[in-house]
Amino acid sequence: MDYSRIIEDLQQASLFDLYRLQVAISQQLESPQRIREIKNRLKPGQAITYFDSTENRLIKAQVIKLKRTRLLVENEHDQERWNIPFYYVNLDSVDTDITLSSKTGLDKSQLKVSDKVGFRDRQNNDVYGKVIRLNRKTATILADDQTKWRVGYKWLYLVLEGEQGYPKLIEGEVIDSEQYV
Repeated sequence: MDYSRIIEDLQQASLFDLYRLQVAISQQLESPQRIREIKNRLKPGQAITYFDSTENRLIKAQVIKLKRTRLLVENEHDQERWNIPFYYVNLDSVDTDITLSSKTGLDKSQLKVSDKVGFRDRQNNDVYGKVIRLNRKTATILADDQTKWRVGYKWLYLVLEGEQGYPKLIEGEVIDSEQYV
């Protein structure tokens, strides 16, 4: 599924439309047949990823125990155990990133905890840091100088990391493509 396209379509929907879809989706998430299908594909000790809505990203984990309607997992990065619904599990390795074309800043759905971002402070200084929490209207950013900021999503932009030092160059020469036709 193209989540980005779905989100763009949903931006045109009324609140009632969204509510009605939420009810229909909830019914599908609680379907015993769908839960059974997921359960049949899991076993204790299996490595999985699941989507964490608070961090808006996939978490690597290991299945500990299958229960009637939930799954006990242990996170790979901190060994914490969580009881999660079966529908959190990303068995088909679906790309969960959402990218929206926006003229001003980012949308909460586009960010994940640990993303590198930048913004301008009130003095127009560029500030760079890492997302440590996604709030309702703002993201909490731990700046490179270890200060914490709460910044509205529309003021943020993603920062791509590059290697510092000399660029890696390949020696060669430009050739005329007509010579090799």
